Amino acid sequence: MVFRAFFCLCLWLLAGVSDVYSDETVLSVMEGDSVTLNTDVTELKKDDQILWSFRFNSSETRIAEIYKQIISIYDNKENTERFRDRLKIDEQTGSLTITNINKLHSGLYKLQIISGQMKYFSFSTAVYGILPVPVIIRYSSQNVSSSSSSVSNCSLLCSVVNVSAVTLSWYKGNSLLSSISVSDLSISLSLPLEVEYQENNIYSCVINNPITNQTTHLDITQLCQSNSESNQTSLLLVVFLLVLLLLVISAVVVMMICRRRNYTQAKQEAPSNEEEVDYTEATFIKHGDQDTRANGHDQTVYSEVVLRR
Repeated sequence: MVFRAFFCLCLWLLAGVSDVYSDETVLSVMEGDSVTLNTDVTELKKDDQILWSFRFNSSETRIAEIYKQIISIYDNKENTERFRDRLKIDEQTGSLTITNINKLHSGLYKLQIISGQMKYFSFSTAVYGILPVPVIIRYSSQNVSSSSSSVSNCSLLCSVVNVSAVTLSWYKGNSLLSSISVSDLSISLSLPLEVEYQENNIYSCVINNPITNQTTHLDITQLCQSNSESNQTSLLLVVFLLVLLLLVISAVVVMMICRRRNYTQAKQEAPSNEEEVDYTEATFIKHGDQDTRANGHDQTVYSEVVLRR
C-alpha cells in the first residue's frame, strides 16, 4: 500500500514537472449545468488505474481515483469546499462528471491512465454565468457639440450589471457599431449610442459570451420621442382628462336632478293620511213636556242626516 502511494505520487510529480499533458480539450460550460470529462476508455481492466487532479492557478490537488476497481473521491478541506457532492466517476470507463457546476470549477483537470502504458489528458474548463437582459435607457449626453445636433439626435445607453467574461455590443441591423468587453472581473458595463429621432433602422444591444447571448431591441418611437411631440402628447392627455372629468360631473348633476324630480312627483301623488270631517245641519224637534213626564224617562229621537260636501 505504501509502495503504491509512493509510486502514484512519483507519477503525479513527474507529470507535473514534464509537459506530458499535450492533448488538451477546451470546454465551455454554463453555470448550473453538468459536464462530463471523458477518458475514451471502453472498459477498465482490473489492474487499471485512473487518477484525476484539478489545477487552479498554481495549486494542484487530486480529486478522484480508481484502482483495482475501487473508486475513491478525495474530500480534503479544499476539495470539500469546492466539489462537495458534485463529483461522480464512472466505474466502467473512469470518466468524471461534475454536477451543478459553478465558476469555482473553472480550471484545468488532469487525467492519468495507467494501463500497461501511461496516458495523459487534460481538460481546460471555463464556466460562464447566466447572462442578464440588457437594459436600454435614454440619457442626456454631455458631449453634444451643437444645439442642432441635440435636437435631431437621441442619446441612448445600454447597460448590464454584475457580469464577467462577456462582450456588450450595439448592432444596426446585422452590422456591428461598437462593443466593449470585460474579462474575469464581475462589474457593470454601459455602452452609449446616438441615433436620429426619425430613423427607421433596426438597432439592438447584445451581450454575449462563448456559449450564449441576450438581445434587447431598440424601440425608437418610445425612447426617442422629441420634446415637442412629448409636450403635445402631454397636452392631449390633460385635455382628455379634463373632458372626462366634465362628463363625470355632468352625469352626477343629471342623476341628482332626476332623483329630486322623482321624489317631488312621488310626494305629490301620495294619498293623505288625515281624516276627512263632513259637516251637516242638525234639526232638533221638541216634543211636549207631557211625554217626558208620562214615561219618567228621556226619549231618544232619531232623524235623517244628509251629508253635504
